[in-house]
Amino acid sequence: MLTYKAAHDAETISVSIQDKPLNGLLEKEWLLTNSRGGFSSASIIGCNTRRYHGLLVGSHLPPANRIVALSNCLESMEGKDCQFSLSNFEFDHAIDPNGYSHLLEFRKDLGVHFEYETALADLTKSIYLLPDSDIAALVYEFSNIRQPFEFAVRPFTAMRDFHSLGHSGNNLSSIWNESELVVRGDSPEMGQLILRCEPMRFEQSPQWWNRFFYRMERQRGQDCFEDIWSPGRYKQRVDGPGRIVLWAGLFDNDESHDVLAKMEIEVAMDAIRLHQKELFKQRPPQDSIERKLFIAADQFVIERTIDNEPTLTLLAGFPWFLDWGRDTFISLEGLCLSTGRPDVAWGVLKTFAKAVSEGMIPNRFDDYGRDPHYNSIDASLWFVHAAFCYFRKTKNSSHFSHTLLPAIKWIMDSYRKGTRFGIGADTDALITGGDVNTQLTWMDAKFDGISFTPRYGKAVEINALWYSNLCELTEYYRGENEKAANFYGLLAKRVRHSFQEQFWNDGRGCLNDCILLSKKPDASIRPNQIFAVSLPHSPLSAVQQKGVVEVVEKELLTPYGLRTLSPSDARYKGQCAGPQGQRDAAYHQGTVWAWLIGSFVEAYLKVHSFDPTAKRRCRTFLSKLLNHLDNETCLGNISEIFDGESPHHPRGTFAQAWSVAEVLRARQMCQDG
Repeated sequence: MLTYKAAHDAETISVSIQDKPLNGLLEKEWLLTNSRGGFSSASIIGCNTRRYHGLLVGSHLPPANRIVALSNCLESMEGKDCQFSLSNFEFDHAIDPNGYSHLLEFRKDLGVHFEYETALADLTKSIYLLPDSDIAALVYEFSNIRQPFEFAVRPFTAMRDFHSLGHSGNNLSSIWNESELVVRGDSPEMGQLILRCEPMRFEQSPQWWNRFFYRMERQRGQDCFEDIWSPGRYKQRVDGPGRIVLWAGLFDNDESHDVLAKMEIEVAMDAIRLHQKELFKQRPPQDSIERKLFIAADQFVIERTIDNEPTLTLLAGFPWFLDWGRDTFISLEGLCLSTGRPDVAWGVLKTFAKAVSEGMIPNRFDDYGRDPHYNSIDASLWFVHAAFCYFRKTKNSSHFSHTLLPAIKWIMDSYRKGTRFGIGADTDALITGGDVNTQLTWMDAKFDGISFTPRYGKAVEINALWYSNLCELTEYYRGENEKAANFYGLLAKRVRHSFQEQFWNDGRGCLNDCILLSKKPDASIRPNQIFAVSLPHSPLSAVQQKGVVEVVEKELLTPYGLRTLSPSDARYKGQCAGPQGQRDAAYHQGTVWAWLIGSFVEAYLKVHSFDPTAKRRCRTFLSKLLNHLDNETCLGNISEIFDGESPHHPRGTFAQAWSVAEVLRARQMCQDG
């Protein structure tokens, strides 16, 4: 049972550990992040269950080139007649050592904390990650000393790309210079990990520890064993209450790391506290749940450098995603505008506006800093939608007209005339794009040459976005430029007529999912049709909008979001588990996506005129997701996806930007009444 404790400066999540099933403890995770895309993460008993877990995962080209630098530590206490290990590692399905047997409680607030009780002393172990640098602090605070003992910490230094796994024989090395330990990987691209822990003494005793087992990788059908190197161990005699701080920083090879010598834990905690305080300055959260959602939302706001200039962007999810254009602009309203941070929204919009190419924004920036990838049909249209959301919220005509409007016009004109991948307006004014070899919409799962949700041609959400954006331009120009207003207005009228003609399925009382290049409609019942209701401008009549909402509620709604395919469809898959091919086959064929709940709530409220009864009902739609935020998977976060079948086990990334964004936005929409 998780409970909340009062804290002076942060929401606190605490978990009682004793007498809890081990498997359940290993399924719960924690996450700390910084503004560079770096993070610290593990299970709530400190055992790494993923290749992505680590006490310090930093970035050499923020937010790309992420390195698992410090994987974990082996901590032990040895007295005159007893000794205790406080750590937990899993090897071939056996936990050794089993430090969780001395662990009373896990707690997360500004950092994470582990409360231990042993026959030698009580210990609080805390981990903090600095907000603007790849520096972590491990703080050990001893109290209730029952007899003197020797405390030892053996760091495990992976120094590898965060997608890969390490193996013994890799050429890791270390240098001890009397105050700092410098660890280097087997290539210059890994940089250097610096460890500093005064007044502890360091003993060089390099060891390879073999076959660490990562159970979450096994579940995902991935390689799940790793060898990790340790250069030695720190030791210190403890005979009274006190505190020891181990600093860990990841730096480039030619970067100065003198900063560690000057670090003070109180100053570091103040920096974290101040950063969190700034989150609530513009729009104070209304309650504890909203406060936690604001904190979760901030994790995805990071800096990236483009043309040697730092600029803002949004990560799609932890632990493995970078900044995807589609995810960014679906998330922007919830992560930035709903949290009272229009300055962040502006920075993100400006970042992508500068990257427009051939009338398209990047679908994603590259993991290793190479050229952006322009391979989606919807990301650019979501950018236009998000830009108008920003303009409505801020009324900042200067930012909008000087920077965003040129990018918007370039996108809309390119989509009308034609751009990459055959994207362009057909003779009926609807947007078509792609072919049998491409996956351009958000339902893009493809494995071993197989596209599991072929949606090339005219996709329903693409044309709903196209119509809504045309209406936005019409309204923007009305009274300012009548020629432009009339042009976009007439085009929107043609799109509306064609949309109803092509997509409305009278027999089912809802919308077809897409019109293939063969002109054949795909009548699959999918959630993409909900955007034709939820977006600011709908091409449907009021009766049609209500029909869409009713069908989606009946066929697709679950306690954790919307299914991607109706269970009545023969292709439906109710579980998204196993090897990658098996997961990809289910990814958009029945799997539940949490982010879709935002548009469903908005559509439901629209067709029910935002009345108090509808708002109360929508709050029930969100209750399980809010419980998930508090109690399941990565505490204080919302997962990417869930199984289509009950009990809807969480899958995918454990902290997903658009899941947090849309739950936050939906909750704010249905708060009154």
